[in-house]
Amino acid sequence: MSVANETRVDRRTFVAALMQQVPEALVITGLGSPSYDAFAAGDRPANFYLWGAMGGAAAMGLGLALAQPERSVLVITGDGEQMMGVGALATIAVKQPRNLTIAVLDNGYFGETGMQRSHTGHGADLAAVARGFGIGDAFRVDALSGAAEIAQRVVSRAGPALAQVLIGADSPARAMPPRDGVFLKNRFRAALGLAPF
Repeated sequence: MSVANETRVDRRTFVAALMQQVPEALVITGLGSPSYDAFAAGDRPANFYLWGAMGGAAAMGLGLALAQPERSVLVITGDGEQMMGVGALATIAVKQPRNLTIAVLDNGYFGETGMQRSHTGHGADLAAVARGFGIGDAFRVDALSGAAEIAQRVVSRAGPALAQVLIGADSPARAMPPRDGVFLKNRFRAALGLAPF
């Protein structure tokens, strides 16, 4: 079933509610709107914003979850970005990191390239794809209350989990996080208690 005809939640409000409930989580964001949304919710050193790494958010989240098993890792990405890196879900299913939760903000469009209809807009079901790979806790969210469902998984570290969050296709004003890669890397390393590199 196409996500185009389903109930949708306001992306910016949803991400703000989610971020507020997981203040200790390490957060990786996919490029574009997920980064803008997380930054608008409140910048913090434990946020790592990906710039120009389309398809890499879930894979980076996996690496971080494996390297930091005592910390909760939340990936916030978009449907187009996740479809580009869909193979990472297979590896996540094999590795089964208990501390990794992925929230895919799904508007059914490629928002960063001109609002062409995405795979999910044509019927691809990302939650079903994740389950097919072996991520048993994969589900859809279409209400603001779903932020608490995702936050519970982040905090409990009983994952991996993937939430396909059905959001509206609107484009809120961009809230631009820092784009200096060295600064972001060193700030994130400091949040992990590691020296600059």
